[in-house]
Amino acid sequence: MQASSKLSRRQMLGALGWSTLHGAATPERPNVLYIYTDDHSYRTLSCYKEAYPWVKTPNFDKLAASGVRFLAAYNGSWCMPSRTVMLTGRHTSSVESMRMEGEYPGCVYDPEKCPFWPKIYRQKGYVTAQIGKWHTGTDTGYGRDWDFQIVWNRPKYTESSQNYYYDQPITYQGGKTEILKRYSTDQYTDWAIDFIKGEGRDKTKPWYLWLCYGAVHSPYQPAKRHLEELAGIDFETPKDIYPPRATKPDWAQKINSWRKGPAGTPVSGNKTLIEWVRQYHQGVLALDEAVGRLMSTLEDTNQRKNTLVVFTSDQGLAFGQHGFRGVKVAPYDANIRSPLVFSMPGKIPEGQVCDVPVSGVDIPATIFKFTGIAPPWETHGHDLTPLLKNAKAAWPHTTMMVASGQKFGSDITPVLDGKSAMHADVPFYILIREKHLKYVRPMITDLEELYDLDKDPEELNNLAIDPKHQATLKRLRAKALAELKRTKAPIADKLPPIREAVKA
Repeated sequence: MQASSKLSRRQMLGALGWSTLHGAATPERPNVLYIYTDDHSYRTLSCYKEAYPWVKTPNFDKLAASGVRFLAAYNGSWCMPSRTVMLTGRHTSSVESMRMEGEYPGCVYDPEKCPFWPKIYRQKGYVTAQIGKWHTGTDTGYGRDWDFQIVWNRPKYTESSQNYYYDQPITYQGGKTEILKRYSTDQYTDWAIDFIKGEGRDKTKPWYLWLCYGAVHSPYQPAKRHLEELAGIDFETPKDIYPPRATKPDWAQKINSWRKGPAGTPVSGNKTLIEWVRQYHQGVLALDEAVGRLMSTLEDTNQRKNTLVVFTSDQGLAFGQHGFRGVKVAPYDANIRSPLVFSMPGKIPEGQVCDVPVSGVDIPATIFKFTGIAPPWETHGHDLTPLLKNAKAAWPHTTMMVASGQKFGSDITPVLDGKSAMHADVPFYILIREKHLKYVRPMITDLEELYDLDKDPEELNNLAIDPKHQATLKRLRAKALAELKRTKAPIADKLPPIREAVKA
């Protein structure tokens, strides 16, 4: 008897493959898994040379080896503005209506004046999802920006604002809110894995998932399984943990979070520097495990090749450097520099490292390019695809980050009086990176800062006070102003005078 030429339903489904059933992604229209951690310094990943030698993050390292790792990403100065950059594609100095309101961290915005681009992806046929921490207004955008959302709405439930690891009020799909008792890093990962496998989404569409962990934000609470890890660690005390800091501005001389304990060991509160650093790094271990599980899920569901994976953090965190303890905000790499990795097999080269400094606004621009969706409004970033294809490619664009505390857009200008333009004892500032140079223009009348990060990676020697570097200083000062004007920042012509260290 001749075999039938017709395939059974099971055979036909097998021939189509999991990728067809679990998402209509293609290399030209890929899924996007955007992993976003909190207060997570690049120094905590063992693939970065600045990590302590005892740091081991095999899953982060494997992800980095599968794509392009950027050495210097400047996404924001603290949680809320960094997320605003990611949702709008614009520098915070040009974002309108986003503002702090009510009890901290309460904040609000007008979605007409401050639209978020995931809503455009919904219109273009993507399933959009957000899981985890939310810190940009009490309106989380469910049903407008997101098809799928399991979220800790931190601005709304202010009484839980420090519940980064347990007892979070979680809102499911814009409806019921229940207290999460499980360790948040693990639970967010489980929800993300379920989503990747197809639970709760239209499997005929490509998907975009913004997975926002609360780790490793204070109180730096490790998972119970990691409490005994990293015993016996040691490292050198940062050189400028105590003031004075000879070449730095006046505000930086006042940062003094540490005291000398027994045998000269730095102490803050009831813990030594080593104890703080150990606890912080223990919290990273669950994140590393999470990345491993997520990548395995993409592989197991045959979605890895059609998924753009982006990993970064909102900003870094300093422990001891420049006198800070557990503080971001300040313009130094120890405080704010983030890890950044892009990976997509077959589309992005593997094992490449790019030393071109990039800005947070460049990340949405790159996602737009990979998904073939045009930016929905005037955005400020530059598509990083040329650098992803060739890590040594020329990069003609200015890399800028604006730090304006809890103020956005035109609301910054009224506080530029030299007294109110401060956040956590750090002045508002504009940061410019050009190759190995970093320039910082304060929004108060104080010294500028200029560092050669090749020669001075710890940012101890402020070249702005050196007569030999005045031409470079003036050139970068003009570059900062030009970039503010390009991005139509209301503060561009309103900045207070700087304090000249060297007379012309």
